[in-house]
Parts: sequence; structure tokens; C-alpha cells
Amino acid sequence: MDHASHWNGRFAGKDYLFGTEPNLFLTQQAARLPAMGNVLCVADGEGRNGVCLAAQGHHVTSIDIAEAGLAKARKLAQERGVSLGLQQADLAAWDWPEDGFDAVVAIFIQFADPALRARIFAGMQRATRPGGLILLQGYRPEQIAYDTGGPSLPDNLYNEDMLREAFTGWDIKHLAVHDSVIEEGPGHSGMSALIDLVARKPA
Repeated sequence: MDHASHWNGRFAGKDYLFGTEPNLFLTQQAARLPAMGNVLCVADGEGRNGVCLAAQGHHVTSIDIAEAGLAKARKLAQERGVSLGLQQADLAAWDWPEDGFDAVVAIFIQFADPALRARIFAGMQRATRPGGLILLQGYRPEQIAYDTGGPSLPDNLYNEDMLREAFTGWDIKHLAVHDSVIEEGPGHSGMSALIDLVARKPA
């Protein structure tokens, strides 16, 4: 099954797979963003994070491969009374705009194997303007034992050394490893092995 079919299937239900409330790490770090910034939410699924940032006054573009996810993101934005730019995008082929955003947000985008992940990270870095931020949260390999969400493939998971290498030359403002309980709909529920990154692109 291709990625689009897989995620359209996961988002097909009436309920929101990962809930409608924003990711906690994102809410904790959102104060770092410039007021009314241009923000890209990568693989934003059903839109919970993009809608949150739009409600804070940011100009948000949410991209995802799944039409079903984008439709639910559009519905959520309408219910919350915010404007959200939506674009269907296959990250394996998307043309990342150069220096297009004040911040790029990537929350649990671990569908990518190492080769695709390297292309996505390079694209995220390309899309961030000088002085802009990348905010990223993902699962560590220990997550497999918890079995509370995320991929089952160890190669798709993150560790501290890998993220430091991937963002060599960037100013790492925050890099934290922690085990925490998260409740994000039925898709992410329970104790989780997490890693958080905030990195600033050199001016």
C-alpha cells in the first residue's frame, strides 16, 4: 500500500486519530515563534497543530499527503474560526520553497525511512529562512517497547546524536530526551519515549 492510501485509510474515520488539541511540546515552544510568522506544518494530518498556530495569529501552511486528513483539517479550521492554508504534498517529491518560512514544525513525521528522512530534513532546512526555527518532536527507539503509538521500525526513530548530526551548523536552542505520558487521541496514548528539538538556522 502506498503512503497516500495508508494515511487516507487511517484518517477515514469520523473521529480525529490524533485528537483535535495541539501537541504539548509545540504549545510549550510556540512562544519562540515571531508574531504573525509564516509557519509550515509538515505532514500535519488532520490539522490540530496548524489550527492551533493559526489561532495564535500565524500564517500557517499545512501540508499532508492524505486528502482525508486535509478535509478534516479544513473542517477543524472552520469550526475554530481560523484561516489555514492547505496543500496536498508527497514529501518524497515536494519542491520545498527556499527561505519561505519563519518556522517549520514537524511533529511525529516518522513514516520516513533514513533515506527519505534525510531528504525531508534537507527540505525543511531549505524552507526555513535565515534566523528561522525548526521545531521537531519524535519518538526514540525505546518507544517500540511502550507500543503507545509511532512506527514499529527502529530505523524510523530518532536519537540525540542523529539529530545533532542532521542539524550540524544550526544553533540548537533546545534538545531534550524524556519519557512522558501523552494523550493525543487513540493514535498516541500513554507513556512515550520522546525527543524534542528546537534549532535556529544561521542568519
